[in-house]
Amino acid sequence: MAEPTPRRNELRLRPAPLLFEPAEASADPEHFFDLESIDDPRALLDRATELTQAFRAAADRAMEFQAVAAAQLADPRRFDRLTTADIAERAEWTEDYAKKMVEFGRDLMRGGDHTD
Repeated sequence: MAEPTPRRNELRLRPAPLLFEPAEASADPEHFFDLESIDDPRALLDRATELTQAFRAAADRAMEFQAVAAAQLADPRRFDRLTTADIAERAEWTEDYAKKMVEFGRDLMRGGDHTD
């Protein structure tokens, strides 16, 4: 998971809508993947749990892509290499976290085991 940044208490923009949610549904602030239309609490719990697991898996996978991108951007062989401070600023991370993500990304690119 991403480390909190010093700007954590600042007002953040709402995240972009997920691609598979219809635009007309996402325009309604009360709409969230049709959960509001489920009346049966058992079905609601089941569907909300499915979504929670899917979002966790998606977040983990996206974090891996972030790490690989950070490692690629920090590669000393690149003529347009970024420093970890530059990467941290761009990703809204602390510099220490950017260093960890660069190393994690390098490990992923080498095919290292990245299970918890």
